[in-house]
Amino acid sequence: MGVRGLHWFVTNACQDVCSVVSLEDMAKSHRSRYPGSVPVLVVDAMSCLRQWYTPEFWVCGGQWREYLSNLDSFINTFTTAGIKLVFYFDGLVEQKKRNEWVKRRLKNNKEIARIFQFIKTNKQQPGRNMFFIPSGLATFTHFSLKILGQETVNSLQEADYEVASYGLQNNCMGILGEDTDYLIYDTCPYFSINHLCLAKLETIMFSRQNLCSKLGLHVTELPLFACLLGTDIVPERATERLRNQCQASYCSKNQCSDKRINMILAVANYISALPRSYDSLMALAEMLPLGSDKSVLLRGIESYILPGQQSPWLPPDFSQHSETSLKNVPLCLDQEIFQIAKEQHVRGESHMVYNVLRAGEVDCSNTLEDERDGEIPGQALVYFPARQHIYSILLESVKDANPVVKEWFVYPGNSLQQPELVQPKQLPGGTPSLRSLWLVGGPEVEKRRQVTFLACFRLEDMAEDLQALEAPIRALCSLLIYLVLKVDSLSLEDLNAFIAQAVCLQGKSAAQLAGLQLGEIDSRAVHLGSLFIRGLGVLMMANSTCGFPFRMEDLMPWHIFDGKLFQEKYQQAHRGYPLKELLEVNESWIAKFQNLTSLICKTCSVRGRKIQSKQRLTSFMTEKQERGGGSRFQNPSRAWSHPYPYHHQGRECSWRGPQPPGYSSGCQPPGPEYRPRHQPLRGQRFCLAPRWPR
Repeated sequence: MGVRGLHWFVTNACQDVCSVVSLEDMAKSHRSRYPGSVPVLVVDAMSCLRQWYTPEFWVCGGQWREYLSNLDSFINTFTTAGIKLVFYFDGLVEQKKRNEWVKRRLKNNKEIARIFQFIKTNKQQPGRNMFFIPSGLATFTHFSLKILGQETVNSLQEADYEVASYGLQNNCMGILGEDTDYLIYDTCPYFSINHLCLAKLETIMFSRQNLCSKLGLHVTELPLFACLLGTDIVPERATERLRNQCQASYCSKNQCSDKRINMILAVANYISALPRSYDSLMALAEMLPLGSDKSVLLRGIESYILPGQQSPWLPPDFSQHSETSLKNVPLCLDQEIFQIAKEQHVRGESHMVYNVLRAGEVDCSNTLEDERDGEIPGQALVYFPARQHIYSILLESVKDANPVVKEWFVYPGNSLQQPELVQPKQLPGGTPSLRSLWLVGGPEVEKRRQVTFLACFRLEDMAEDLQALEAPIRALCSLLIYLVLKVDSLSLEDLNAFIAQAVCLQGKSAAQLAGLQLGEIDSRAVHLGSLFIRGLGVLMMANSTCGFPFRMEDLMPWHIFDGKLFQEKYQQAHRGYPLKELLEVNESWIAKFQNLTSLICKTCSVRGRKIQSKQRLTSFMTEKQERGGGSRFQNPSRAWSHPYPYHHQGRECSWRGPQPPGYSSGCQPPGPEYRPRHQPLRGQRFCLAPRWPR
């Protein structure tokens, strides 16, 4: 993220740029300069996630009640100091940054593989040095903050641009985040979340003016400086030759001590000697390597120019930076529906709907799943049929155009060289329109929303049985039935673990959950926990699409899932603990557990899926076993059909679902130039929920 090498430079070779400040004192100073105003910190939420998530067992799938409690404490600290927080989240990935997004996702895949190898070898969670945020953390953080009464914004373009714009236009006291791009934007002061001491409300402030003094540059020259170093838009390799030329000339005149320092100073020195004009920028563009995009420097500089600002490097007829996400005609033909979706997206009230209606393109980042576990498909594949049904509702009005949705979903085996093309699939019994689900009220419409929601998971005949359950448990049952029907390797012990932890969770506070200790970590339980959490995200997408038959708050994980508690119940279930011990000798919990288990097993049995018992005392696997073909629990006799068309089927998995005619019919057949894209792999406080749109 940010400008390549700049963070190292300002923290190691440019100490005047960094200073420790008291945010409380900064707020007092802001109030004295602007009487009657409330000091506002605009928060880059995506860059804060790693600092916010402090529960100990991060690998287990999320300790959500602990996390919610921590967020509440974070907010209260700033509120007590008289500081208002406004949180921004990335609402989409712009095309100009897709390559960088892909690069990071592939790098994360390697990190996740090392995490699972560590767990299998040591039966323990890795240290914080290998920390990887729980799957779905950004999504659930957004809704957590809304539930805690905070102002949140989902961006319509790159979030850092909107953060910088908001900070400038609203005279904010500063930006809280961790991205050196905020040193390049000509906006309000930038404070570090990584160096924040919450108890004292002290952190490091990065001075843009002192950086300019150190580099000998004007603030309007910083965007070009950033582009020559390398950004998310301008690849570092594209300007490598230019940097080398700058450094060679600079070092011939100056004593070289540290190559990194001299390289940055050399680039700054080179820029300071250039005429500040569009012609100079075009001359630089001609010095890029053959075959390079000559407009990349222009686009890189443009990305730093905030509304109302000008740049000497841009052409005279340059039009102000616009919402690139809205340049294309929306895929939805109904403007009223599209406007509703856009407003819900910005307010953070829906999940993924706007992205589909805007351009028919969605993405999902890395998930903590074990690529070497041949029994459990990647979550992207497990929930593929449900997403097809959801897309059919969202794109019902353009069905004559035979639309496809472009999916950038990370899963083992996907090289992400290009998006997967997914054709929507009609719901059983027909697909209702968004207008009938969103714009009409009354009991009959409410029933239609609920049935449509269940139909996305092929559970439309269960509306009456599930209606008697409280909303979070209704969501739990819907998700578990779907999972059991789709993944053959899920056993009765797995199901018992999911239900037991959800039932026992109802009586536990955040403090009690924090005090729970685990003797060891099971890698398969880690994978299953992430699979479940990603499923909640799909439920949220279906709920947004169907006109909110659930309150979104009812689908939040802290009601029905705790990763650490699931680890405990998983290990107990697979070691054959008696029911009383599994349910902690609580008769009411035992009764509830039995009712839910009976409902799920009966439903699955009617559909031809009998859930078998299969105890696994441990998922510990030695390297010798892996070389010999993996876990002794694998069942290679059944192959799963890969749902994406043209995917090279190189893995075997226990997968339950229809064959792929519906999956492939919506995509263009491969031409003679086609090659397979993929290769086979080897305490607790809650605020009242806001009024969600219905």
